Amino acid sequence: MTYETITTELRGEVLLITLNRPDRLNAWTYQMGAELGDAINQANHSDDVTAMVLTGAGRGFCAGADIRDLFKAQAEGDKEAGGARPTRNWVELIRESKPIVAAVNGAAIGVGLTQILPCDYIIASSAAKLSARFIKMGLVPELASSRLLVARMGLGQASRIMLTGETLSAEQALETKLIDEMTDEASLVDTAIDMAAAMGANPQRALTMVKQLITDNMAEADLSSVQAREMVALNQCYESAEHHEAINAFLEKREPDFKAARAKASAE
Repeated sequence: MTYETITTELRGEVLLITLNRPDRLNAWTYQMGAELGDAINQANHSDDVTAMVLTGAGRGFCAGADIRDLFKAQAEGDKEAGGARPTRNWVELIRESKPIVAAVNGAAIGVGLTQILPCDYIIASSAAKLSARFIKMGLVPELASSRLLVARMGLGQASRIMLTGETLSAEQALETKLIDEMTDEASLVDTAIDMAAAMGANPQRALTMVKQLITDNMAEADLSSVQAREMVALNQCYESAEHHEAINAFLEKREPDFKAARAKASAE
């Protein structure tokens, strides 16, 4: 797929994905969603990529859905507005993917915010502004954000931002745990890449399983079910080439080479 609304760049083993409509504050369209999905799918199938960072070009991260190109056209009955629809459920894609860190460099409004909530870690610059302002448009939150916001912030703060539609500063977002870390704008992307690299350096199969366990067990009330899922995953990990490589590296007092272990297992 040729990308028109995003760019990609490999930084070491971390794929930097940048929303690239800076003249519109990277306003989201279906085309952008499809291109993001394709880039993430490609990264998930590449052994050269161990993790990803999602950021925005220019002075905004994503100002929400493009009202002119998407909402207005849809309201007028244009079912083709905004380009081709993504072919994959976004939340499932992010939760089943390699580690993804969001680097919020400016305004993250509406879908600009909800699309990063399933990410594994959210870092924002001190200039960031975040809002789930769907209520202001007569809409409700989507992309599982009515659960994910509560999981991140708690019932009271999540209700506050969903019911008022107010915009939070980066400082307020950090205080209410909407974001995980705040940094200055100049070091934002490098900080996000360092975090993604630290995650991606670990065994890929176990990373995928940990993410799935977090997703499945986040709202699970039955502790027996939580433990049962963990034991199934743990037994599978015991058989993995990366686990065996970790053991051998420890015994041989060297750094593990998980990439080589994966390649060898694939060739066998």
